[in-house]
Amino acid sequence: MARDFHSDAPLAFPILIGDIGGTNARFWVLADSLAEPQQFPNVRTADFETIDQAIQQEVLDKTSKQPRSAILAVAAPIEGDEIPLTNCDWIVRPRRLIEQLGFSDVLVINDFEAQALAIASLSPDDRMPVGPRTDAPVASRVVLGPGTGLGVAGLVHARDMWFPVPGEGGHVDLGPRSERDLAIFPNIERIEGRVAGEQILCGRGLVNLYRAICKTDGIEPIYNDPADITSHGLSGHNPQAFETLTLFVTYLGRLAGDMALIMMAKGGVYLAGGISQKIIPALKRPEFRAAFEDKAPHTALMRQIPTFIVTHPQAALAGLASYARTPEQFGLATDGRRWRG
Repeated sequence: MARDFHSDAPLAFPILIGDIGGTNARFWVLADSLAEPQQFPNVRTADFETIDQAIQQEVLDKTSKQPRSAILAVAAPIEGDEIPLTNCDWIVRPRRLIEQLGFSDVLVINDFEAQALAIASLSPDDRMPVGPRTDAPVASRVVLGPGTGLGVAGLVHARDMWFPVPGEGGHVDLGPRSERDLAIFPNIERIEGRVAGEQILCGRGLVNLYRAICKTDGIEPIYNDPADITSHGLSGHNPQAFETLTLFVTYLGRLAGDMALIMMAKGGVYLAGGISQKIIPALKRPEFRAAFEDKAPHTALMRQIPTFIVTHPQAALAGLASYARTPEQFGLATDGRRWRG
């Protein structure tokens, strides 16, 4: 019988690590703390009725290294023994994974905690600086990820350890500052009367912002897909798409700066998620850093905080692997999130 288990003891190798999103699930198996991960093709969540089936057919049936433990990062809050994913029909049931798939130990954390674990040790090859600073001091950090939604997490450095801090920072208020903002914001679709960061700074948020700009300009929108808005915004062929992308990186810079101040993130702010990698030319233009630094009376402080785009193709899995190999370097809370047979 599986039971709740709280311990800082390392998980037993081989370890299955998984990054479970609404659309895709990605898996690695670590044979031991020194081995390179065995990687598996991306799994579309819609192709399997349950996560148990996906793990069995796409991992366990295709490797001789049968994992004893599992660490899963999921796009959902972890509360209780059944963890429904936010944007797909899968439900993670750690007790069932133990009883039916043979794991002895299962740890489930939030997906942006995994991103936070990753930014503790990203190499220069896996991050692209935005702005004048290219170093990353060993100090507290923040990661933001505009994608399907807007994920935010912190990473505190203390006592020679990294402590990931999950949260829901994507739902803080985002308000107008400039005259143009004041004209556009009344046309932005709201949630219960307010504009949260995720209403603009994600895929559907791009569409929301684009439509608001078109309405402000008195024209009919012609794009409905975030990818179309992004591509035409980068090319500059469409004025409204170009302004959408310009304001998107401006607002992202403002929110990133707010999070840097909250966390005193002298170790840097990291932009993760699929959108960040797709709009690198826009992020490298002046607007992002200008908005990030525009935090009077702390402008001078903000200029000293580096910002990066995470370019590692599977950063969340890399973060989970770092924890699996060296758990003593991380103050990861396991209470209520670790199950053992």
